[in-house]
Amino acid sequence: MTAQPTALPVLVFDGDCAFCQACVQWGQRHIAAMPATVAYQSAGLVALGLTAEQCAIAVQYVARDHRAYSANDAVAAVLLAAGKGWWVLGALMHLPGVHWLGGVAYRWVARNRGRFTRGPASCAVR
Repeated sequence: MTAQPTALPVLVFDGDCAFCQACVQWGQRHIAAMPATVAYQSAGLVALGLTAEQCAIAVQYVARDHRAYSANDAVAAVLLAAGKGWWVLGALMHLPGVHWLGGVAYRWVARNRGRFTRGPASCAVR
């Protein structure tokens, strides 16, 4: 599979994971300013400054300024950039206690994502 050039900003997710696909589709339906999305398996990771290992562990968001955000920080960055009411949720996710709890929740969901959908075995965190 040839890596596709990717415009910024972009949300990079695990295209082999049914749960990840469902989350991206939810965002595309509900967030008007959702950034472009690409499965890491077909993204030009080197150009984005990412590795396959990073992308297999957590969702990545690369902003227009090429700054990369990972896991719950990626979700917060997408919400902040989305404007409208979404930025409030993104800002709340940066509050100290909320940020810590968001990280704990993100890691738990990532470890258990295969249980939330009937996706392929590749949904298991490597």
